[in-house]
Amino acid sequence: MSNGEKLLVVNNIEVIYDHVILVLRGVSLEVTEGGIIALLGANGAGKTTTLKAISNLLGTERGEVTKGDIFYETNRVQALNPSELVKRGVIQVMEGRHCFEHLTVEENLLTGAYTRGGDRRGIANALELVYGYFPKLKERSKALAGYISGGEQQMTAIGRALMAKPKLILLDEPSMGLAPQLVEEIFAIVARLNKDEGVSFLLAEQNATVALRYADYGYVLENGRVVLDGVAKDLAEHEDIKEFYLGFSEGDRASFRDAKHYRRRKRWLG
Repeated sequence: MSNGEKLLVVNNIEVIYDHVILVLRGVSLEVTEGGIIALLGANGAGKTTTLKAISNLLGTERGEVTKGDIFYETNRVQALNPSELVKRGVIQVMEGRHCFEHLTVEENLLTGAYTRGGDRRGIANALELVYGYFPKLKERSKALAGYISGGEQQMTAIGRALMAKPKLILLDEPSMGLAPQLVEEIFAIVARLNKDEGVSFLLAEQNATVALRYADYGYVLENGRVVLDGVAKDLAEHEDIKEFYLGFSEGDRASFRDAKHYRRRKRWLG
């Protein structure tokens, strides 16, 4: 659970791709130490770009933070190499369950421990920790990652992040392409890691229903801007969230396709 101390502060950042395409427009958010923060929004809203700005991975896609500041543990971190951020405990789990398909599950997990150097005992303990949270991975430890299920690949990706002793995990669309039962299983494990291991999470998710159930606080992105934020349980009851993200409103069901963009913006920003 959050202790109220600020672990990550993103202050009014602007992100531009290829020197001309403005993707994020003054995004600000905070992650408290020990908190689970949801970053909500439709596809293309800017969630992944926000995570990559924090983990300093924009350069691989010709993107850059052109305005604003990002602070981690009170230190400005925009100039840090991504590997240095990993050593400090900021780990991103990419969208799409990225695994090394030609390696076994256990070999994939061990790639996450490179920052531990030759600490064999620490690596072995971390591996047992991962298997404790993901017993399915222990059963499949010798299987090639390219031949395991999507849910097992997502577990492998999160487990690999755990091997690096994270303080903050940036988790991008963990529910994507997974059956509802698996989504609930993965989010329940996230909650346990948060409670028992003290790992903070920033979750980028389109599935607001499950994200808000587990999060402490949430931010809604639309077209590269934060248009709404608040305590998760309050957001879950917010009429616009219920209508456009949770799929229902007072009376009839609704969806984004039925909504007028200007109407949404007017109600959220007004």
